[in-house]
Amino acid sequence: MSLTKADIVDRVYKEAGFSKKEAANLIDLIFKIIKDTLAKGEKVKISGFGNFSIRDKATRTGRNPQTGESMQISARRVLTFKPSQVLKEDVTARYVHRLDDKGNENKALPMKEGPSRALSSFMSNLEDGDHEDEMVHPDEDE
Repeated sequence: MSLTKADIVDRVYKEAGFSKKEAANLIDLIFKIIKDTLAKGEKVKISGFGNFSIRDKATRTGRNPQTGESMQISARRVLTFKPSQVLKEDVTARYVHRLDDKGNENKALPMKEGPSRALSSFMSNLEDGDHEDEMVHPDEDE
């Protein structure tokens, strides 16, 4: 199952106490800020979550996997996401008990409950203001 934008809006509506319209507008604004920042070629750093950035890839020679024929892959820009260590640890801690020695997952076992360190880290940085340089500001012109 995938988490959709509508699911996020619904969670913000229920957990933050906004109306559905306010929650939808908030999520749209957040996504717009992230997209606009990335479109300008700037990084988006979300403390406790991860970093989004744009990378330029040069033209290169590749192979058609079906025929083995060489072909040119054109230069392009790609979006990358690097999760924070805190996020990686949160995800691992909740699911590691479901893996056997060979790395096979038993999905019948529930995930472990517990507080999200990634969310706590993110929220504490919002309150501290210490990492203001890592936050995206929609009104800034550089």
